Amino acid sequence: MNVLSIVGARPQFVKAAAVSRQLREDHDETLVHTGQHYDAELSDVFFEELAIPEPDHHLGVGSDSHAAQTAEMMVELERVVLDASPDVVLVYGDTNSTLAGALVASKESIPLAHVEAGLRSGDFSMPEEVNRVLTDHCSDLLFAPTTAARKNLECEGIVEGVTVPGDVMYDTLLQVRDRLDDGGDGIDDAGDRLDEGGRIDVHETIDVPDEFVLATVHRAKNTDDPDRLAGIVDGLGDCPYPVVLPAHPRTVAALREFDLWERATESVEIVDPVGYLSFVSLVERARCVATDSGGVQKEAFYLDTPCVTLRDTTEWTETVDAGWNRLVGADAEQIADAIRSAGDLPPKPDLYGNGTAASRIVRTLEREVGQ
Repeated sequence: MNVLSIVGARPQFVKAAAVSRQLREDHDETLVHTGQHYDAELSDVFFEELAIPEPDHHLGVGSDSHAAQTAEMMVELERVVLDASPDVVLVYGDTNSTLAGALVASKESIPLAHVEAGLRSGDFSMPEEVNRVLTDHCSDLLFAPTTAARKNLECEGIVEGVTVPGDVMYDTLLQVRDRLDDGGDGIDDAGDRLDEGGRIDVHETIDVPDEFVLATVHRAKNTDDPDRLAGIVDGLGDCPYPVVLPAHPRTVAALREFDLWERATESVEIVDPVGYLSFVSLVERARCVATDSGGVQKEAFYLDTPCVTLRDTTEWTETVDAGWNRLVGADAEQIADAIRSAGDLPPKPDLYGNGTAASRIVRTLEREVGQ
């Protein structure tokens, strides 16, 4: 079986690490990196730490508007797909890389498989929600991480080709968990400070206290809206614990553009993006995680860390229903209150499988695509 896998952003690297490992035991994989995340700390380090094979094609698309980025990806992916003639195209998650791969496979009448199908937040102002829905409706094989995701697909009339293997991000986390327990790459080298000019000072590393809050902010809905970004900055600043924020380049630029940099750095430790092992080590050690990332919500859940989500909606609704995740939007008072009260959690349910999602996905591909 010849599988063409498309990745482009941090969460996709984490997912592909598990699936590619299983695929390559018995099959041929052509791995394509679109270049959507091109910064070394958001891309290269994940390939190194997770032992992901070197991409066969790196398209180098980079940043642009949603339309221009997706269009350029489609042009480049079409060339790769036509040359590789895969038996199936495999896409992950909900980024522009996902949608570009889905549209190219659909136009070329090549079977399309979507890992993490069926997630819905109900918020169509998020580009990711549009990408999810369109990709699912193009797909032939849909790998839903939860039964709730499968029900979402049923509500949209998608019932053929749907399976529920579990969440492949859990597979990857289990594979590296021993390295965290043994002290692998962790807190001591988790990242470098940014100086007042926004440059990395490689001589000074994070001094993580015993109790701290780990924060991430990167979604355009938060970073491109000065009022929302200010609310998040104030909420993190008002919480009674030190806050460590590995900052996405978009976030740093937005803080400066909206004159929020000094306000943020007065109370928040802003550091460079960190690798996967360092990041999950921080998640595990944190008193609480405050994030607008979908993947980080799950990583917190897996590592028994309370989560405060800086969004009004989430696609991972099960974590909210289970009492392990609280939606607070960008309201400063709600953010500070949720962080302050995090910690008294109910028993944690089994939501996302047992760490064998990747092998189940490969077995389904073998059965349905064959070869």
